[in-house]
Amino acid sequence: MKYLEYTPFDRINAFLDHLNLGERTLKGCIEAYSCKHTGSDKRLSLSLENEILDYLGNSPDADSPAEYLSSRSSRKMLIYLILTLYHMYPDYDFSAVKAHQFFTEETWDGFKQIFDSYMSDASKEWKEANEDGSLLETLYKALDEVINLSECEVYSYDPNSDADPFIEKGALWSYNFFFYNRKLKRVVCFHFSSLSNLVSDGFGFDGSYYEEDGEIFDDMDM
Repeated sequence: MKYLEYTPFDRINAFLDHLNLGERTLKGCIEAYSCKHTGSDKRLSLSLENEILDYLGNSPDADSPAEYLSSRSSRKMLIYLILTLYHMYPDYDFSAVKAHQFFTEETWDGFKQIFDSYMSDASKEWKEANEDGSLLETLYKALDEVINLSECEVYSYDPNSDADPFIEKGALWSYNFFFYNRKLKRVVCFHFSSLSNLVSDGFGFDGSYYEEDGEIFDDMDM
């Protein structure tokens, strides 16, 4: 996998680097990668492939959720997504068998609904500073220019906290989306999250938001 530099992403990344909103900070990062193997990718790809095949060979249930991994194209797609994670977080050890449980196929409308719900404050800040379209419109145009959204498969990556390298101290929520174009052999990852500033200010934070139903946030525009 090779990191690809695209100017359309620079403006969005600069805006979402650390967007301070008072008691919390929004962060976002969008990166593109070519699916051509570089460096140790071939060895790692083979290792991931063997891990998946061993898992399938030991799976007694042919109708298990991993059944789709019997398709070589599906395994290839999963390996590309995992290799992207490895390049973004080289110090983290991703398991192919565990990772397939955390990837969910999505649609642009599904992504848009989550983005509109959780990034509304960021969109307001963007609108005040820019007059050439909303944040979502700018994001759509950038993604379409780089990866051609009409030909993309969209996946969310939602691991538990123990398997999430994106989680930072004080995280209120975190979302990770992957846009994969088979024809272009290209992957774009977009991660966005909200961090509590109360943690950095010395206030206690026990992470109970993962377990409660969030009523303390009901009146907040998250």
